Amino acid sequence: MFNKLIAATLPYMPKKLVWIFSKRYIAGETIEEAINASKELNKEGIKVTVDLLGEFIEDLSQATENTEAYINIIEAFQENKIDGNYSVKPTFFGLLIDEEVCYQNIRTVVAKAAEYNNFVRVDMEDSLCVDREIKLFRRLKAEFPNNVGLVVQAYLKRTLDDLSNMMDMQNGSSKLNYRLCKGIYVEPAEIAYKKYEKVNENFIKGLEFMFQNDVYPGIATHDKNVVEPAFELIKKYNVPKDKYEFQMLYGVTPELRKMITDKGHTMRVYVPFGKDWFGYSTRRLKENPKMAMLIIKALFNRG
Repeated sequence: MFNKLIAATLPYMPKKLVWIFSKRYIAGETIEEAINASKELNKEGIKVTVDLLGEFIEDLSQATENTEAYINIIEAFQENKIDGNYSVKPTFFGLLIDEEVCYQNIRTVVAKAAEYNNFVRVDMEDSLCVDREIKLFRRLKAEFPNNVGLVVQAYLKRTLDDLSNMMDMQNGSSKLNYRLCKGIYVEPAEIAYKKYEKVNENFIKGLEFMFQNDVYPGIATHDKNVVEPAFELIKKYNVPKDKYEFQMLYGVTPELRKMITDKGHTMRVYVPFGKDWFGYSTRRLKENPKMAMLIIKALFNRG
C-alpha cells in the first residue's frame, strides 16, 4: 500500500524530487547525453533503440517540430556510429489529430533512416490507437519493407489474431519484425488480460507464433518468468542468434540483462531522452510501484 501511495502522489511532487528517481531510467535531456549513454551500452556489446520522449500532442505544429527533431537525431546518431535504431510513437506525430499528416511525418523519419540502411520501430499505444497504428505500419512496410517494424502487446486479447492477420506482409526477402512486450496502458478487462499468468501465457504464445512463422521478434521483457520460457522456445525451434533479440528498458533489471548477454543472446536497450521526461518517469513508477522504495533510498543517499 505504501508503494502504491508513493506511485499515486509522484505526479504532484516537485520535478527535482522526481528526477532523483528518474535519472536511473532516462539517458538525459539532450542528444549528446543520449549519444553518450548509447556509446557506453555499445561498448558492452549492447545495441540500442533511441526514443525522444513525448506523446499526445495538441496541434500539428508540434508534429512538424518532432519530425525535424528525429531527423536531427538520426543524423547525429549515424555521425557518431551508434549501433542502434529508432523508436517512434505515432501520437507524437499527430495520429489522433490527422492520420495522413502523421503518416507523412513518420514516413519522412523512416525514409531518413532508410538512407543509412537503418530501421524505425513504430511503438504501439493504447487500444484507441491499435487499428490506426497497424494501418500506418502496413503503409510504411509496403514502401520500406526492410526498414520498419511494429510493437505488439501481449496483454491485449486481440494480439494473436493481429499477428495472424498481418502475415500477408511476410515474404522471403522482407521478414516481419515485431517488438513483443506485455503492454503498459490501463485497458478494460473485455479487451485485455488482467492476470499476470494470462499475460505471460499470451506472451509466450505470441513468441512461439513468431518462431513458427520465421518472424523476427524483439523479446521485450524484464520478467525472468518470461525469459526462461523464451530460452526454451529458442532451443525447441533451434532459432539462430541472428533471428531474434532481447530488449529491455534503460536502467531496468541490469542483472537479468547481464545474465542474458552472458549466454550470448543479442540485447537491445531502449534509450529514452528529452526534456519531456516527467510523464515517462511517472508512468514507469505506476507500472511498478515497488520501485517507490528506490526513491526513498535515493532521498537519504543523495551524496
